Amino acid sequence: MTPLLGLAARSAWNRRFVLGLVLLSIALSTLLLLGIERIRQDVRASFAQAVSGTDLIVGARTGPVQLLLYSVFRIGNASNNIRYSSALQLAQHPAVAWMVPLSLGDSHRGFAVLGTTGDYFRHFRHGDRQPLACAQGRPFADAAGGSASSLFEAVLGAEVAQRLGYRVGTRIVLSHGDGAFQANDHGDKPFTVVGILAPTGTPVDRTVHISLPAMQALHLDWMAGAPLPGLRVSAEAAAQQDLTPRSITAVLLGLKSRAAVFSLQREVAAFRDEPLLAILPGVALDELWAVVGLGERGLQAMSALVAVVSVAGLMAVVLAGLNERRRELAILRAVGAGPRQVWLLLALEGGLVTAAGVLLGTLAQLAAVALLGGWVQARLGITLRLAPPGAPEWALIGALLAGGWLASLVPGWRAYRLSLADGLSPRV
Repeated sequence: MTPLLGLAARSAWNRRFVLGLVLLSIALSTLLLLGIERIRQDVRASFAQAVSGTDLIVGARTGPVQLLLYSVFRIGNASNNIRYSSALQLAQHPAVAWMVPLSLGDSHRGFAVLGTTGDYFRHFRHGDRQPLACAQGRPFADAAGGSASSLFEAVLGAEVAQRLGYRVGTRIVLSHGDGAFQANDHGDKPFTVVGILAPTGTPVDRTVHISLPAMQALHLDWMAGAPLPGLRVSAEAAAQQDLTPRSITAVLLGLKSRAAVFSLQREVAAFRDEPLLAILPGVALDELWAVVGLGERGLQAMSALVAVVSVAGLMAVVLAGLNERRRELAILRAVGAGPRQVWLLLALEGGLVTAAGVLLGTLAQLAAVALLGGWVQARLGITLRLAPPGAPEWALIGALLAGGWLASLVPGWRAYRLSLADGLSPRV
């Protein structure tokens, strides 16, 4: 077996240019298959870890996926707000350890603006229950009243700061709604950037964070989504007002014991003061993934098709080279090689080329994650983990190796059928 393996390696090296192209094709298909699998796993992990320390999300009664999308991923709009007094009631529940209010609706140059409290920086978790951390500066002041300078402070997500070129000390103007109309700018109440968060790979990176009182102060002279004519409340005057919000978008709840999550969810559903909905983030994320999983399966099918084409190319190259190698194979038969040994020789050649291509593609995938992981996180918000192949990747690698070896059996079977006389007297 060992001499035959050496002979197969030397024969493949003798035709290294053509087989090198096939090897490159297999390597690219392996890179595509493993790359899509890595992206699929990490995107799913990013979805699941966008809010990892929250037990319940409470908002107005709507669909679970819709509540998750606008409260966590800043996609879409709330069908209705909830009263801030209701949020305070939930915070007093014996099973609740902490409550973080969320107020959405404004934007800054395409990025969502989130009004919240200092508890957001203390209790919000992402990834593997990692807390938020400031790469620069500090969180905003968490107190109403006082000066306008301490009220109108903003903390930027990493992607906001990177894309817009902001740094600590930059003054920014927020817009009402999606900012489509310049007339909706809150130009009379500019904010000062006091902190920039470290990258998280979650929607936090694409969010401008302000205090809940500051969100209320922005809209003192607004009503029904439009500025009140003839009424202007200056920033200094707004800082002296009662800035307790009347309504917010949603709340994040952390419980003292996860065993109470279902009982509290039922209590929220039966809340008397207003219709509320409480969702478990993990369950809603599974529902959301079931919706977007169709595109994932489409990408997997495309990469599998590329792999099939590469394996078919290997078979075609070996088959096409048989006519040129008939004398070589006949000589092997003449010196004592049996038909099965010729068959095994060609199968080993195909297996070596496939194994080398799969190895090259696997190493290329690991190198791509190592070199491009930071760029992908900065540009696309996807955290790619540099990790050895897991069970799904090993299954793909095994399928590629088996496919390449099985494809090489076809030309081996054809060589097996060639007679010694036909090899020594080729047709012209």
